[in-house]
Amino acid sequence: MRVAMMTREYPPEVYGGAGVHVTELVAQLRKLCEVDVHCMGAPRDTAFVHQPDPALAGANAAISTLSADLVMANAAGDANVVHSHTWYAGMAGHLASLLYGVPHVVTAHSLEPMRPWKAEQLGGGYRISSWVEQTAMEAAAAVIAVSSGMRDDVLSVYPGLDPDRVHVVKNGIDTSVWHPVEVGSTSVLSDLGVDPSKPIVSFVGRITRQKGVKHLVAAAHQFAPEVQLVLCAGAPDTPEIAAEMTQAVAGLQEARSGVFWVQEMLPMPKVREILSASAVFVCPSVYEPLGIVNLEAMACGTAVVASAVGGIPEVVDDGVTGTLVRYTPEDVETFEAGLAEGVNALVADADRAAAYGSAGRQRCIDEFSWARIAEQTLEIYNSLV
Repeated sequence: MRVAMMTREYPPEVYGGAGVHVTELVAQLRKLCEVDVHCMGAPRDTAFVHQPDPALAGANAAISTLSADLVMANAAGDANVVHSHTWYAGMAGHLASLLYGVPHVVTAHSLEPMRPWKAEQLGGGYRISSWVEQTAMEAAAAVIAVSSGMRDDVLSVYPGLDPDRVHVVKNGIDTSVWHPVEVGSTSVLSDLGVDPSKPIVSFVGRITRQKGVKHLVAAAHQFAPEVQLVLCAGAPDTPEIAAEMTQAVAGLQEARSGVFWVQEMLPMPKVREILSASAVFVCPSVYEPLGIVNLEAMACGTAVVASAVGGIPEVVDDGVTGTLVRYTPEDVETFEAGLAEGVNALVADADRAAAYGSAGRQRCIDEFSWARIAEQTLEIYNSLV
């Protein structure tokens, strides 16, 4: 079995959950079969890297991506299976399947029709990315959804898909890498000036409509006075979203103390320090097929307050590993108040927060092993060839 794994992200260029998924999946799959990684971006020795046509410099990003997909598809002639992740590589997988007569597997990390705000980022390219996704999904030999909620969304958005072709293989977490650590006097938190004697509430994620960080900033106006908020929020989708975030955080910092905004994407050990030191991690996403970041927080032994959307309830066990808050776009004020209430309740009850954190780490160990996820993925490949 030889697999052509097609992705935009691969180390060292990983900025989202799909990139983490591919990285961990490939590491485990290589123990079971041959895997060639085809990715985009900077040259590296660990993968085949494919670049857009230089003649398209300055073109809409979706068009440039498609040119890289053509090169990627051409390079996959030795594969028995092609497996693509996100719309960025979806057309490469689809064309390789047609070109070489091999099955195409698509992992659905998100769905373009459920992220209309991406039109701000891509303009007309959003219509192209949506077309690519639909084309790849509907023609794929198998679609892997990263949660049961995601599977429901896939079948709702693409009702022509045969349900038997849509499988659930959840995201995972490496608990040997993500685990509680003692935070010393030279940690990233001390560099920021965070007071270790006061409770810390943290967020880690990109600045995008999907992640709902603006709702967290609004909710933080209602946090207990002793709470410190550490926002690890960078890589804004657009300059407009960046400006909105800057204004919102500035307003929060004027209203209360203990607000720390880290705008660069931190390396994993520093993120692990922040999560380990936090009394509560908050995930305010308005759309989230699963949410690997919740697994990272739980694996570090941290209680979670999260929105009850998408696949998050399949990760965060309400009342056991964290608190889920209902989100409705028609009533964001109630959602924001619910986030604040959930945070304040756990900050006020350190024993309950610690119990949630302990249960969360055990849940990661018991249910979200990457080795098992690789085995399930290989089972799908074998059913197709």
